[in-house]
Amino acid sequence: MAVGREEVEIVKPRSDKREYRRVVLENSLEVLLISDPDTDKCAASMDVGVGSFSDPEGLDGLAHFLEHMLFYASEKYPVEDGYSKFITEHGGRMNAFTASKHTNYYFDVNVDSFEEALDRFAQFFIKPLMSPDATMREIKAVHSENQMNLLVDYWRTNQLQRHISEESHPYHKFSTGNWDTLEIGPRAKGLDIRNELIQFYKENYSANLMHLVVYSKENPDEIYSLVKDKFQEILNTDKSRSHFPGQPCSTEHLQILVKAVPIKQGHKLSVIWPVTPEIQHYKEGPCRYLGHLIGHQGEGSLFYVLKTLGWATSLFAGEWESCWEFAFFTVEIDLTDAGHEHVQDIVGLLFKYIILLQQSGVCKWIFDELSALCETKFHYQDKIPPIHYVVRVASNMEIYPQEDWIVGSSLPCEFNPGTIQMVLDKLSPDNVRIFWESKSFEGLTDMVEPWYGTAYSMNKISTSTIQEWMSSSPDENLHLPVPNIFIPTDLSLNISEEKTNLPILLRKSSYSTLWFKPDTAFSTPKAYIKIDFSCPHASNSSEAVMLTDLFTRLLMDYLNEFAYDARVAGLYYSVHDTNTGFQVTVVGYSHKLRILLEKVIEKIATFEVRPERFVVIKEVVTKDYQNLKFEQPYEQAKSYCSLILRDNTWPWTEQLEALPSIRGEDLTKFLPLMLSRTFLEFYIAGNIERGEAESIVQHIENILFHGPQPICQPLYPSQHLTNRVVKLGTGSSHFYCTKGPNPSDENSALVHYIQVHQDDIMMNVKLQLFALIAKQAAFHQLRSVEQLGYITRLMHRNDFGIHGLQFIIQSTVKGPGNIDLRVEEFLKMFESKLSQMTNEDFKSNVNALIDMKLEKHKNLREECAFYWREISDGTLKFDRRVTEVAALRQLTQQELLDFFNEYVKVGAARKKTLSIRVYGSLHASEYTTDKNQPAQPSSVQIEDIFSFRRSQPLYGSFKGAYGRVKL
Repeated sequence: MAVGREEVEIVKPRSDKREYRRVVLENSLEVLLISDPDTDKCAASMDVGVGSFSDPEGLDGLAHFLEHMLFYASEKYPVEDGYSKFITEHGGRMNAFTASKHTNYYFDVNVDSFEEALDRFAQFFIKPLMSPDATMREIKAVHSENQMNLLVDYWRTNQLQRHISEESHPYHKFSTGNWDTLEIGPRAKGLDIRNELIQFYKENYSANLMHLVVYSKENPDEIYSLVKDKFQEILNTDKSRSHFPGQPCSTEHLQILVKAVPIKQGHKLSVIWPVTPEIQHYKEGPCRYLGHLIGHQGEGSLFYVLKTLGWATSLFAGEWESCWEFAFFTVEIDLTDAGHEHVQDIVGLLFKYIILLQQSGVCKWIFDELSALCETKFHYQDKIPPIHYVVRVASNMEIYPQEDWIVGSSLPCEFNPGTIQMVLDKLSPDNVRIFWESKSFEGLTDMVEPWYGTAYSMNKISTSTIQEWMSSSPDENLHLPVPNIFIPTDLSLNISEEKTNLPILLRKSSYSTLWFKPDTAFSTPKAYIKIDFSCPHASNSSEAVMLTDLFTRLLMDYLNEFAYDARVAGLYYSVHDTNTGFQVTVVGYSHKLRILLEKVIEKIATFEVRPERFVVIKEVVTKDYQNLKFEQPYEQAKSYCSLILRDNTWPWTEQLEALPSIRGEDLTKFLPLMLSRTFLEFYIAGNIERGEAESIVQHIENILFHGPQPICQPLYPSQHLTNRVVKLGTGSSHFYCTKGPNPSDENSALVHYIQVHQDDIMMNVKLQLFALIAKQAAFHQLRSVEQLGYITRLMHRNDFGIHGLQFIIQSTVKGPGNIDLRVEEFLKMFESKLSQMTNEDFKSNVNALIDMKLEKHKNLREECAFYWREISDGTLKFDRRVTEVAALRQLTQQELLDFFNEYVKVGAARKKTLSIRVYGSLHASEYTTDKNQPAQPSSVQIEDIFSFRRSQPLYGSFKGAYGRVKL
């Protein structure tokens, strides 16, 4: 029997049919059992109450390193990476993360494999194996992870804020670890890092400091029996929970202005105050209340004023870094160039808004509105995959009382003006830390943060100085928000008479098609509407692509004042450019969704270029494109791969080149041309009736096509746009070499792509099954054993219905040419493994893939994304998963081997490969060598992407075959 077993009334959403039970095992391990008879995935999460704050002095990153090491092997399951192999081959995923005060390990897996997966998982907390060889290799993996983050502004800023704090406080530490902290430093001190690792594990991984969530199809009694059997052997040393009293910032770290040099273009202002943590008053929600107001974007808000002045492009406000002992309230503002010149005014306006909140008092109606919004969001929340759910709940278990493990701090329900006022009083000039980032500070700094090398300077800033800034800042009409008109009041469900479980083509004309899918699965008062505007003039040149991008961003900008309240009330919208025009998406509570959609369409129909906003948005777009050179090299390699394969696409360098000469007048002239020929593709789903869906389409057609002076006309038959993909030469290996655009980045990257076939059900399942079987083996060999790099992936790739495989590897250890050779060696090695696979293993993998395909969609958005992919690609196989399962059941092991030998094996007659090699600064010399190597008979070096693309045949397009879509 469980010790302390008790039934606790856990607060859960009204629509939640799952059963929850809290138990405590005899070793003091506290467990939440979640029984969900409808689930087709089981999951577990173990949250251990120790994190990077507990790293021993001089061993920065040890907790994170242990998180890496724990997954390798255990005494009961000693085969290295056996756990990850089992999980992957049975349709699951696994991962872990290290936070300041806790470390979380989690996985999901197909239902019929859960017991063994749980046993393998439990053994890491009972008798893990941390072999000397694996220890040294995994230090390299941690170092590689850190190398990847060195030029990422998020990590740099985060560490800089930690660096400027009390050295004696654990907040000051470097949490990731690297080769210096985990190998060179300990060795110099005569420490054996493996011994330190084992000692840290023994001292901190005690059952009484752990919280486990287990999510299964079984009933609670059966889950309890399983958990007791697997986890009762975890040792309980009665370790006391670590506490970290004191504040990370003393007076010397407050009233400071820090100027820092980022990697990317742009200016950012972060205004930070140490405050009482929200967790201590989570039902009163002081930080949520203040974040709602200071971060508001409606008329009269701080952001509205800064945007109107042309000084800011985004603003976030709320509690950031936090734990039980301390927290920070942060206002983060992305600045324009003009805003960068007015930072004193911006800080002054921020403090003016804080004074407005002081003078207005804590408003009960605002708290009540916020509370009502939170309650609606909680009770009508979408179901999420079990793997994400268990992590969230396990992380909550240490922090909240049992009844609030599910809800956490998401339901502020106790109005306490005194608590809110207490936190508001902390947002004062004498308690502030201001961090200002800009490339313009290069050469003007005098200090360097030691872990990431961020250049910065720091000055004290007095209360009187901030008061002067307030006095000199513009006299703007700052005021509190008005009541939100978008709060839904009708949450009833439409009872659909449609019996279809698949989308149906409800309407088709020369103007549009309407795909309709009523909610038959989720019983939620939400709807989803996507409209694809196919406009031939939107994407016929780099200039046209940039003008379309500017138009969609300006449209989002114009909508913000009106639609911000909609977003707060659970109605989400987006307008973004595509490779054939642009898309409008609205999703959320169905009650007022149409009001929002009609406003978006009205803005499109009446769009005018506002010169002052055009200048701001053009500046944002320019910086976004300039910053593409700072993307991770593996992301750049993926972009080059898409550019080579996908017809009618343009390089970002060309688009950036076109941008400076584009003026507001150009957009004014371009927009009527872009919209002059348009075809609309609608997907409407969820809590919405057939007649309403047709009415929405008719209304939009009337506005765009049937007004007194029509904005749009139908496409000519010749104008329907296609998705064409380059058909690589059979038996040929293509490769493209390029230097990484950022000379400071040491990382190189490889995308090794194997093109296989155009969408075909039997070929699809052969490819997917091979990817499933080979995925973990590739990770084990190329990352765990060879330690090529932290980013090592093998995955299925689909370009508009053209399927293939791709290896993605980023490395500082080897150049991309050498990595390419390692990929080929892996395929040679894997050939024998595949041929020696037992029939039992083959069937196990087939069944795992079948289970994955039969997995139900968790929520409306997930279902819509699946069906929209079919519509967008033009494949229209809405019953794809059922037909692919039928094909899998017919597939033989010999057919899989024949597939490998024909399309994937090194030297296969029908193999088609494309290697994208991006050379970082460490491998610059190899770039020249590899490029000048004599080409092998079957290899093709791509010198010029566009000459190559023009010279190649293309696959036929599924998209654009308008005539074959039948009602």
